[in-house]
Order: sequence, then C-alpha cells, then structure tokens
Amino acid sequence: MVVGVTVGFVFAAERRQLILEMVRANGAVSLRELARVVQTSEVTVRRDVRALEAEGLLDRRHGGAVLPGGFTRESGFPQKSHLATAEKTAIADLAASFVEEGEAVVVGAGTTTQELARRLARVPGLTVVTNSLLVAQALAHANRVEVVMTGGTLRGSNYALVGSGAEQSLQGLRVTRAFLSGSGLTAERGLSTSNMLSASVDRALVQAAAEVVVLADHTKLGTDTMFQTVPTDVITRLVTDEPPAHEGRAATELQALADQGVHISVAGPGAGSGSGPTGVPGGGEAGPPSRRRDVPPLPGQRRTHPMGPGQPPGPGQGGQPGPQLRSAVSLGDGSSARVADLAPRRR
Repeated sequence: MVVGVTVGFVFAAERRQLILEMVRANGAVSLRELARVVQTSEVTVRRDVRALEAEGLLDRRHGGAVLPGGFTRESGFPQKSHLATAEKTAIADLAASFVEEGEAVVVGAGTTTQELARRLARVPGLTVVTNSLLVAQALAHANRVEVVMTGGTLRGSNYALVGSGAEQSLQGLRVTRAFLSGSGLTAERGLSTSNMLSASVDRALVQAAAEVVVLADHTKLGTDTMFQTVPTDVITRLVTDEPPAHEGRAATELQALADQGVHISVAGPGAGSGSGPTGVPGGGEAGPPSRRRDVPPLPGQRRTHPMGPGQPPGPGQGGQPGPQLRSAVSLGDGSSARVADLAPRRR
C-alpha cells in the first residue's frame, strides 16, 4: 500500500515536498498515484519530478519516481506492485492467450509474471516451473495445474528463490517457453535486472525453454540496469502495452527491438478478455475483443521457433492484421507513427 496523505490545494514547493516524502516512504511511486494524492494533473507532477531530479533528490522512471541510486537500486515488491498496474494487467491477459492446454512452461519472478500466473490458473493440464513464491501461490489452488518449484535461497525483497540450488534444479529441464520480466529492456542489451542472483537464475530459466517471452510494460522500455539476463537475440517475443504519446523513447525502443527480430505484441484495454486458442479465457471477466498488434521479425533473422499452435497468426504469417491501436507516438528521428504500424525497417 502506498503511504501518502490527502491534501487540498498546495503551492509548488509544498507539493514537491509531499512528492518527495511519498517517494522516500515507498521507494517508488507512480505518477498516477502522486497526482491523485497531491490532487493535480500528471503533467504537473511530471514537471515536479523533473525539478526534484535536477536537485538529486529522486530519480525519474517511465511512469513514476524512485529513490536515487541508479543501477544499484532495486525496489522491493510492495513498491513495484504500485507501478503501471493497469498496464501489467493488460500484458498478463494477452500473454496468457499464448499458452495452450497441457503445455509445460517456466515463469520467473516479478509483479507482471504474478499477474500472468493468476490467469494461467484457468489453463487445464498446465505444468508451471517457477522460482517465485508469489507465482506458486497464485497457482496453488488451480485445478489440473501442476506447480514445480526450484530449490534455492529465498530473496525476501521479491519472494524468489535464487542461488546455486535454484540453478541446479533447472539443469536438464526442457519446456516450451519461458515467461520472464525484469527491471529494464533495451534493444542494445536486452532484458536486465538490478540483482546479480536474480539475473543468474533468470538465465538458467531461459536455458530450459525453447522460446523466451518477455513481459515488460512501457515504463521499462529504454531502461538499462546492471545485470543482463536475456540478450536481445534470445528474446522470441515481447508482450508490452502501448506507450503514451509523450513517451518517445519507449516507441523508439519498440521499433529497434522489431528491427532486431523480436516479435512484439502490444496489449491494450480489454486484452486477453476473450477466449484463447483452446477456448480457455485468458483471464478477467468477459469483455470486448482484445486490442493487440503483432510485429513479426525480419525475414531470415535468427528466429526459428514460432510461438507454437497457440499463436494467433500475425501480419505476414498467413493472418490478417489485428485491430489498429489508435494513439500516435513520437519516434526518435522526429517523425511519428502509431505503435500498430510498427514493422521491421528494411536494411
């Protein structure tokens, strides 16, 4: 739960002091939550956060603010759970639609993968291997879902098992795909995290899977952290949300990832609320059809594994293009394009 206070009208100096106190109390707070507490717009809060960052009092992150610390700082689970919650829900809904009945998958630690696990509880005959206590808890009472946990040492900050015990328990394992999250994602370096032990276990999870699916909301796009977990050329698919119009860096990163051959699926409102390929709901209540966009990799690149029989065909793969996402985003070269129109640039 985010620690905060309810206030009426305040001047800029008072408002910034309240923002700083909230970040210090929680470690990380979303712009949306800051705006709600200080009762102003996200645009105003973003301006306040920039001013506080210039004074070295906090660090900006896409969609929020965190305590200063750069590459060495990692927020705990309570702080992460309050960042980009709606986006994580949409991503989890869409990611669950790729999982078929009877599959075996690995699911790493994280707040987004925990959301995914809640939806996987509805897929019968599934086997889930995980090092996350939160993922296991989400699946504990699921009918016909087998949960296999790694060994290892518990990291209390994210409720994950790490260390040599976790890595050794994954040796010799083979599953169809791995679902992983992290602290940052760039086209240059791939997925990364702030903790060395977590990174090492994530690499072992990747080795056990034929395909690697990264779940990352737009706040992580363009962010690089200390330890690389999955290089870009190993990522099969990225499931993300549509960046806001002002997030030019996130849009640029999406294009760069598509250029390097990563399949990109963009979730929007209502994602995953329909039935998946097996007729199993992806999660949530019944609602409008999923808004999504699939961007295939460049022909001839290193992707040799399709998403499997559960993959809805995308453009250029014998299917029709999905519904267009509506908002425009600014690309790094000053032009603009819709996320729905992203495609690998010809070299």
